[in-house]
Amino acid sequence: MSGGGSGTMMRAMVLDECGPIEKDPLRLASIPRHRISRPDEVLIKIEACGVCHSQLHGIEGDWRDIGIPPVLPTVPGHEVVGTITEIGSAVTKFKVGQRAGITPLLEACKKCQYCSEGKEYLCESSIITGESTRGGYAEYITAPQDFVTLVPDSMTPEYAAPLFCAGITAYKAVKAAGPRPGMRVGIFGIGGVGHMAVQFAKVEGCKVFAFSRTRRHLEVAERLGAVRSVTFSEDSNFADNIKKEIGLLDAAVVFAPSDAATDAAVDLVKKGGTIVIATVGKSPKFLAFEEKTIRGTLIGSTKDMEEVVRICGESNLEVVSQAYPLEEANRVLRLLKESEIDARAVLVP
Repeated sequence: MSGGGSGTMMRAMVLDECGPIEKDPLRLASIPRHRISRPDEVLIKIEACGVCHSQLHGIEGDWRDIGIPPVLPTVPGHEVVGTITEIGSAVTKFKVGQRAGITPLLEACKKCQYCSEGKEYLCESSIITGESTRGGYAEYITAPQDFVTLVPDSMTPEYAAPLFCAGITAYKAVKAAGPRPGMRVGIFGIGGVGHMAVQFAKVEGCKVFAFSRTRRHLEVAERLGAVRSVTFSEDSNFADNIKKEIGLLDAAVVFAPSDAATDAAVDLVKKGGTIVIATVGKSPKFLAFEEKTIRGTLIGSTKDMEEVVRICGESNLEVVSQAYPLEEANRVLRLLKESEIDARAVLVP
């Protein structure tokens, strides 16, 4: 192993109990610094960690019914980029000094049906970043080499970190819609993930229609190439009115955690079209005779992550991000809750 510093402690934002973000449930603490415990692990000094909306749901306790977070106390944060400072004796894929990132998938069994199919993100034994003490709202993190992705030195931490959840989620969701040139795709929810999906759909030659409740988010979508932006509302006539204005969509991708948005997406997609749901929600209304396909999506594989980094580098996709110090995590999550973040906030230790 190569040297990773002599410090035994690190700074981290710790969640002891779930609660409203307005009550500052995260506390800045000094906790034992992670150390390599297996020969296939690398130790990463974190440069930046993106702040994801799903993390807010976990911190506030909205998803306890589906087992998130599974343990307390925890250190949240699951889109991480940094520099490798130490490697285990069996590590062959990385060297000390290289930059690397970790997605929400920290580890999988590599033996089950899903792992053997290259869908390790569906592994029943998966370990999720930020749902144990190994989360990105800290100064260091360890991970097995097979679940770490190389990051080019040309990418700043603020650019690269959001790719490891927002980027891969957007990429995989757009792929699930079956994109092709000229296809009319609706993106519902233009935030950290949605603004990347607009760009991935454009790379595929699609015509993108952006839907959001917030004008500032729609302006981001327009700047990134959406042909039309629409202010979403839960009005019962919303879908009918939009059909008259823009016609039907070939496909839709839903990132907004709103059942009303999902239902509107189903309404607005043509018969035989596809609706991709990339959030937690109830079953949408569905009429079998319309031959629509409704499918879910979840992050992606390590190969998908490598593809995201490649596309973003080659196509110069934009990551709209704002950097904040690690200790301001509570305030940043409040801004996110209040829709005051243009796309992605990033915490810097």
